[in-house]
Amino acid sequence: MARILIVDDHAVLREGVKRFFEKQPGTTFGEAGTAHDAIKLAREQDWDLVVLDISLGGRGGLEVLKELKQSHPALPVLMLSMHSGEQFARRALKAGASGYVTKDSPRAELIRAVNQVLGGGRYISPLLAEKLVFDLEPGAGGALHEALSDREFEVLRLIASGKTVSEVANVLSLSESTISTYRSRILEKMGMKTNAELTYYGIRNNLVE
Repeated sequence: MARILIVDDHAVLREGVKRFFEKQPGTTFGEAGTAHDAIKLAREQDWDLVVLDISLGGRGGLEVLKELKQSHPALPVLMLSMHSGEQFARRALKAGASGYVTKDSPRAELIRAVNQVLGGGRYISPLLAEKLVFDLEPGAGGALHEALSDREFEVLRLIASGKTVSEVANVLSLSESTISTYRSRILEKMGMKTNAELTYYGIRNNLVE
């Protein structure tokens, strides 16, 4: 019997994932809509797998992933994402995820991903795997945002989506001065000067929802 913890800040999506496995005998589920609840449930109960939304509100899925792997190194985590871009998958896999699948994947692919990760393996789609391999080829230049830390990357995405420093601070539960510092580092690392440049870059590189 598999025990799966589904972490997503949208109840409808959590329910949708559960429905995918209605015909899988012996599968039981837990649900968490926030980072706090996810960490709490992971500490209080035993799970065979965590299905985690990478765009979880507040602290963000990547930060939750890192904390889960620190407290439960052997716990498999399958990242579920709206983003098919390899930059998101690369960060998730480096942080310890056992797999990465997009929310628009067919039901059969999600089931395959879950079963493969539950069996001790890893899963990424063939198309995404091809993109990741291409990035490793000699001469393949890295994107500017790859030099950013995970937190800087999250701040970049929020600014590029049109949020002000105050709004970003509210979303990430950080002070405005801290966000301003992150913004300055991002601009410096990426060789840019304005939020407009960051926004253009984020849209052009499919970093915003």
